[in-house]
Amino acid sequence: MPESTTPRWLLLIHQIPPKPDYFRVKVRRRLQRIGAVPIKSSVYVLPNRDATYEDFQWLLREIIEDGGEGSICQAAFVDGLSDDEIIALFHTDRSAAYAEIRDAAKALVSAAPLRRRLTDDVRRPLEGELARLRRRLSEIIALDFFETPARRGAEEAIVRLEHRLRPTPTDTAPVTATPAPRGRTWVTREGIFVDRIASAWLIREFIDRDARFQFVPAKGYRPAPDELRFDMFEAEFTHVGDRCTFEVLLDRFGLGQDPALVGIAEIVHDIDVKDGKFDRPEAPGVERLLAGIARRTSDDELRRERGGALFADLYASLERAMPAGSEDASRRDDQREHQEDRSPLSDGPLYRSGSRRHV
Repeated sequence: MPESTTPRWLLLIHQIPPKPDYFRVKVRRRLQRIGAVPIKSSVYVLPNRDATYEDFQWLLREIIEDGGEGSICQAAFVDGLSDDEIIALFHTDRSAAYAEIRDAAKALVSAAPLRRRLTDDVRRPLEGELARLRRRLSEIIALDFFETPARRGAEEAIVRLEHRLRPTPTDTAPVTATPAPRGRTWVTREGIFVDRIASAWLIREFIDRDARFQFVPAKGYRPAPDELRFDMFEAEFTHVGDRCTFEVLLDRFGLGQDPALVGIAEIVHDIDVKDGKFDRPEAPGVERLLAGIARRTSDDELRRERGGALFADLYASLERAMPAGSEDASRRDDQREHQEDRSPLSDGPLYRSGSRRHV
């Protein structure tokens, strides 16, 4: 191996006193939580990265403070185990964790009756289990250093459970999709944040490609006849019941069949309404990023652009959880093909710049 090559692996070599028993159990659980796998009884391996090195450092400090001893080594295996065999150890460990999620989600799908028969008393416990599985999936993905193939099966099982729990048109009053406008002026309150940023992204990306945005004071504004208002008092599109504006826009424009958009709607709802209805694990992180955008600028147009880029990336991430070849995946692809001539990408940057108050 060339001398300039950084060793690919980190090893934690440790020795723990035989007593007390809880100490050994604690160390084993900590190793599991940071994603390390054993190559011998007291030798654990992680890929050589800054974050994993820090994880090993904290654990080694705990071991030494409680009377054990150990070392952290950078390593390159030149005989015995190969890199591929070590990666296979990670795949085996992560595959088992993904299989637990997949099997639990499948069991919940099998236990749930048809969606149209789900009462609130049945749906709520299942939604709680779904939220728990989502959190667990996020934890495993964070430790999936080598993209274990079994991840897809767990994600697909979660998506199927989400679809089973999602109300069908028979659960709610039928909604006729509103024809998509073109080139309208969309007005909302100034100082835009979560729901208004997300809704503006949805409008420009999926509803009205040529939309212009205007940000106005919350009180005293009188709309012009051709303007459409959203997320403000007496707006054409705003909160209805416990649904935020983003959710209302999805329903009104017939976009609720896109699982990635539904996922974003749940995240926006959890941040904006703060009722914990969906308990999406992504919500705290998205809220922090949006808070950072708002803290860095009071310019509503810049907030819309930067927040829109965030939601575009989030949409691309959530799309990955859709089963390939599924009905929803096919619908998504058809929708994208239909909208290609509407996409801002065809005209250059995703979000075109303009003045602060009117684009």
